[in-house]
Order: sequence, then structure tokens, then C-alpha cells
Amino acid sequence: MKILSISDLNNLRKRAQQALALREESSDQTSEQCCGLATGAEHLQVLCCGGTGCKASNSHKIVDNLKAALEENGIADKVDVITTGCFGFCEKGPIVKVIPDNTFYTQVKPEDAAEIVKEHIIGGRRVERLLYVDPKTQKTVNDSKHMDFYRKQMRIALRNCGLIDPENIEEYIARDGYQGIANALLNQTPEEVIEIIKASGLRGRGGAGFPTGMKWGFARGYDADEKFVVCNADEGDPGAFMDRSIMEGDPNSVIEAMTVCGYCINAHKGLIYIRAEYPLAVHRLKIAIQQAREYGLLGKKILGTDFDFDIEIRYGAGAFVCGEETALIHSMEGKRGEPTLKPPFPAEAGYNMKPTNVNNVETLANVPIILTKGSDWFASIGTEKSKGTKVFALAGKINNVGLIEVPMGTTLREIIYDIGGGVKNGKEFKAVQTGGPSGGCLTQKHLDTPIDYEHLAASGSMMGSGGMIVMDEDDCMVSVAKFYLEFTVDESCGKCTPCRIGNKRMLEILTRITEGKGTMEDLEHLKELGEIIKDTALCGLGQTSPNPVLSTINNFWDEYVEHVKQHTCRAKQCKALVTYSIDPAKCKGCGACARKCPANAIMGDIRKPHIINPYECIRCGMCKSNCRFDAISIY
Repeated sequence: MKILSISDLNNLRKRAQQALALREESSDQTSEQCCGLATGAEHLQVLCCGGTGCKASNSHKIVDNLKAALEENGIADKVDVITTGCFGFCEKGPIVKVIPDNTFYTQVKPEDAAEIVKEHIIGGRRVERLLYVDPKTQKTVNDSKHMDFYRKQMRIALRNCGLIDPENIEEYIARDGYQGIANALLNQTPEEVIEIIKASGLRGRGGAGFPTGMKWGFARGYDADEKFVVCNADEGDPGAFMDRSIMEGDPNSVIEAMTVCGYCINAHKGLIYIRAEYPLAVHRLKIAIQQAREYGLLGKKILGTDFDFDIEIRYGAGAFVCGEETALIHSMEGKRGEPTLKPPFPAEAGYNMKPTNVNNVETLANVPIILTKGSDWFASIGTEKSKGTKVFALAGKINNVGLIEVPMGTTLREIIYDIGGGVKNGKEFKAVQTGGPSGGCLTQKHLDTPIDYEHLAASGSMMGSGGMIVMDEDDCMVSVAKFYLEFTVDESCGKCTPCRIGNKRMLEILTRITEGKGTMEDLEHLKELGEIIKDTALCGLGQTSPNPVLSTINNFWDEYVEHVKQHTCRAKQCKALVTYSIDPAKCKGCGACARKCPANAIMGDIRKPHIINPYECIRCGMCKSNCRFDAISIY
């Protein structure tokens, strides 16, 4: 169906809203009573998470089994089974949600599908064993509204993820999709739209935090016979999956935002640069682009106007440096993915040396809702200088691993303890890494720091794209710094000397320290090298690469000194600085440790205490993990 006017779009939206009405009406409601066909419910919907994480745990088989069970019971016409994007609560996936009572089932397996149909759908009885158990009260929770994980979240960029079918454009339209571009094309000038984005206070969510409206204004200001809109979907931070989940769960929001940007800067072609390692995101983007063309929302004469705009997908090969906009552009041009010195900025000379606007996925996902709800609404959320919300991939030693979205200004303490549920296994919180491999490690003294661009930078870290990795007392901060620096060294394009050589020298120093061969002079050299690299590297990757090292030196100086002066690692993570020993009083002489030792470093007779040869031991930990009597200690 071709949509040729805003009237056509509104008619389609009204029709599509009928199909979505059950979800819309129940989304903000909770019910103590279970709704099933036996209780009088005429129609039900079952939403199943279809994000990458849940699919890896066979959520697609859950969908198949649900449909098969419904067919077997002759009620397939009364129940819709819908695959959605990510619900966010990845720790408890796969997730199945039953509408209209909003029953929230966690850690569902394919073999549970038949029971859900028999008990809940037909019988009107919740499957208690699949409900979430609150770790504080040890009571089951029926719906997400009563889960601490969701209480303090505010989903704007993730508004459609876990709610709509990402492969059905009409469900996006039912949620006011494409209203922003329709109103812009028919009722607003490009300058007026740019002013709305400026007034909203939206800043880039890819790391730097540059004002989005200002960026669009720069691109519009340059005259050229051809301009481009680029979506940066090259998400490469370890542990980050924000952009991936948005593309998997709500691809049309990105397409609409790119079209709006094209209208504003007078561009007629959009390019999505996405790493090929995201097959599901690519698949759903392709479907969304094709459907948008079929509905007349991409291509020639969009919504019956004279505006033309179309989108192509370009693939990246997983180079972290290609997240930097100039390196990304070179990669799309078929060149080596290396950054170039700015100016000129892409807004002046980008793809094919034409004016180009580059925004990341999360930034773009905010644009349609800003245009429908207004700049004042968006600007009312967050802090004075950081407006709106931010999506974070919460990972590491945290109870509730998942994708979260919170208003700017939310504190680290709220995220880690209220939303994240605290540190795993009752361990003590030690640090949190924000901003990915280029960010810094923040400590307990930073827990009440509001999360926004300014406060994070002042604390020695950065917003970055939104990775947030929690560490506990068992993590060695010297090893953590070394891990991130290894990543940076491996991902460096090698173009500039500070990054290519400087980071290698820093890594060599850190390696010596973790091996017990470091000196106090090494610590001074680390700090000096880090500051020089920050000041002289070519691009953002190089300029921020020393952050993990410098922040851990500042916040965990005593750990570095212990490694250098005492040759000890309090977290027992640096292999060269630990010794494995068997307690003869606890050892039963079962021989399990000796059988598992890959270096044959354990000796002893059966039923007699064993000993470990420290010169042969490779400190792999196999003996300790296989000892049933807790006889092996690490010193």
C-alpha cells in the first residue's frame, strides 16, 4: 500500500492501532488476576523476546512451540503470538509476556510453552515457577511494573522495544511512527525542524555528546550537488549492545530519523554503516527498509511530496576504530578505516568529499518522538546540560545484567543497586567502568555522581556510547587497565605515533607490573605517557585510550604500589604474583587435583596429603576448581 498523504498515514495509523490496542491499553496496567480463556478473556496476546540474547537461548523455538500448542488445542484464532525486540532484562531471558494481564515470565524454555498454553492461556492460572522472584523479599512478581529493574527506567529510545513486532511496519505506525517526517514535510521548513532538535537539547549518544541540532545545522549550511546522511551502527565497545538492540527491536525509528535529517540538510541518500557481526539487526533493517519503500515512506515523492530519500546498508568488518566518523566514512568508500585530522569535518567534506551528517543509532532513535511530543517535553527530562535519557548496557558483576534506559542525572548508586540489584554473590562493589574501553573506572566515592556528560568527565570517565561494566572485590584494577589497553592496542589503526607506539609502551609497562617486575619509575612513566597520548593522538580513540590506566592509577594507587613494592595482587588475578598451596589438614589425598593438573605439578600418594611444585605450577586454577574439600588456597 502506498501512503500518498498525511491523511493516508492517519487512516493507516488508526487501523493499525486497533491491532495494537490490547497491548497499548494494558501496557501501564497491572493485574493480580490472571486472564485466560477460562476466566472470560476473548482474546490474548503473547509477546516473546526476539533479541539476539534470547534467540541464542532458543526463544524462536518457544514461539514455534507456543503456536503448535495453540493449534493443537484449537485456539490459535484467539491468541496472537508476537516476536518483539529486547525487553531489556537479559539476565532473566528468554522472556514471555502475556497480554492483557501483563504476566511476565522469565527464563522460559521451549518445553515450557505447552504448560503456558495449558495453564495460563486455557486455564487462567499463572505458571508460578516461571515468575520472577524478588531477591529482597523472595516473593514472586507477576509483572514488570513491580520489578526494581524497571521502576526507575524511562524508555524513550527503547520505547518500542519489547512492545511491537519489529518486522511489521504497521505496528510502528500505530505508535505514531512516521508522524514526525509527515509533519515536517507538510507543515515545517527544514530550518524549523532543526530548531526543534536544537531546543530539545538532544546530544550525540555515540560518545562525544555534540549537540545534534547544531550538527544538522552545519550540514545544511554547506551547498553541494549531493549530500549524505550516515547512521553509525558500528558498535564495538566490549559489553555494549545498545544500538544493536534498537535496530533489532525498532528499526523504523532509525529509518524515519534519517529521512527527517535528509529533509533538514537537503540530502537524498542515507547510508547505514553496520558491522556484519550483527546478522539479526541487518535482517530487520532490510525488512524495515523494504516495507518503508512499499508504503511510500522511502524512495521517490515521499508522502506525495517532491522530497526523495532512500537508504542503503554498508557493512563493516568489526574494526573498533571505524566507530570514529572519519574512519567510518573511509571504510564506506572502500578505503582503509583510518581517521583523518579535522577540519574539514564531515559536515563540510565527508562521504565522497560531500557534506555528510553522521549520527549514531541511539541519537537517531530519539528524533521521531521529539518531533511528535515536542522539544519542551524532551528538554524537561534530564539535567540542565544533558537532556533526555541514556541507554546503558549494564554488565559485569551485577545481579541484573541487561539493557536499561534512565533519565540523565540518575546516580550510579541508583543504577547499580536499585536497577542492577547490587553486586553478584553479595560481594563488595569495587568499581564501574563507564564509556567502554576509552572510559574510566569509578569507585565507591563516585556512587552518588549523577550520570551526565559533565559529571562523568569531571570524575575522570566519560559517557561514551553507554557501556557500563561493574567490578567487585575479586577484580584486580591493574589487570583491568591492562585488559582495556590490550583491546585498544589491538584495535588501533596505527596511523598516528602516539597511539601506535605510545600505547604499546604503556602496555609493556603494565605487563611488567602484573608480572612483579615493575618499578616506581614505571608508574611515573605510565602517568606521563598517558597525558602525552591524550594531548597528541589523532582521533578520539587514541585521545581517550589512556583513560582506563590514568583513572585506575588515580583511584587505586595503592594496588599499583602493592604490585610494584610487595609483588602481591590482593585480588589474586595476576598469575605471576600468586602461589597455589595445599592444606595438608584438609587434603584427603583423592588425587582429583593431580589428575586435572595440565602441568603435572601436583604430587602425592593416594589417601595422603598432596603438594604443589611451585616451579612447575602454571597457576591455571584447575586444581582449586576441582577440589571438593576446599584444601587449596591462593596466596
